[in-house]
Amino acid sequence: MPLVSNYYGIAGPVPFADVDVSCDNWLFLDPHAVRLTGAPEPFASEAIHSVDTFLGEIVRCVVSGDPVLHRRGESLLQRFREPWETRLGMSSKGFYGHGGGEDVGTWIWKALVTDLMALVRVGVLEHLEELPMFVDGVDRDITSDIATRIMFAPLARFTESMIAKYPEFTAGEHRVRTVACQVWDPTTLDWTEEPFTLPVADGKPLLLVPVAWTRRALLMSATRFYEKAVLDFAQLEQAVVGSDGKLIKTPKDELMKQAGLGRGRNTNIRLTLKAFAQDENLIAYFKSFVAAKFDRNDNDNDNDGEAAAA
Repeated sequence: MPLVSNYYGIAGPVPFADVDVSCDNWLFLDPHAVRLTGAPEPFASEAIHSVDTFLGEIVRCVVSGDPVLHRRGESLLQRFREPWETRLGMSSKGFYGHGGGEDVGTWIWKALVTDLMALVRVGVLEHLEELPMFVDGVDRDITSDIATRIMFAPLARFTESMIAKYPEFTAGEHRVRTVACQVWDPTTLDWTEEPFTLPVADGKPLLLVPVAWTRRALLMSATRFYEKAVLDFAQLEQAVVGSDGKLIKTPKDELMKQAGLGRGRNTNIRLTLKAFAQDENLIAYFKSFVAAKFDRNDNDNDNDGEAAAA
């Protein structure tokens, strides 16, 4: 099956994810990679502004206590139609595999107003890319779909810039099409529609994604957060000072077997709140770790497990 570059006859490295145009590719848009990369501009800034204003509005609705705003918040989360235009993800595990975007939005909302309410109220949960660490069922495929839908307008403008840069998109029999797209408006804080000109590949509109925004695995996955931030905190809680004055820590593989410290999002939530009560922000600690390890040129690295038992 043809990659974008082959399909259009574009030579050399391209600044967008060079995916198969005829099917889903096991590659995912990671909003934290967008945040850390900060390029290309202005699209990266616009994309981050979109996801930050979206989550900010959801949080406002969550903490309001107003039934009208609660209905609004859940409704905003139910508009995640799977963005197949990117050819990213894996449709069998994406929205189509979870009963659709409306169902996904509902269980994210329920998690926010129940299990995650404490994290929201104290202001620890700040960014969209933190949801996979705490919401069951939200992993790389769902996160990619949600982020793509919220970032759709900046992605479409990036795609239009690629059409202008590469004449191959309109050469020969290749055509572009003006498409009315669902987008998040960070000014009105609501969903709307906007027309964009997109390439047509294999008979369907194509949305291009900057290559540095894509990953095989999330930078901020539940597994990675647990193995690094949560278990680091648990180690320090149980550490004792030896006769030589050195700190003795329980190995992580032993901690995992202890009651209340098993792998899972409930453990992530409980230990994050416990740490916060002791003036320690595990999310901020984990972000620093991720930033130090981040390689904007490596979108094939599977990071899950790299912070395992130590």
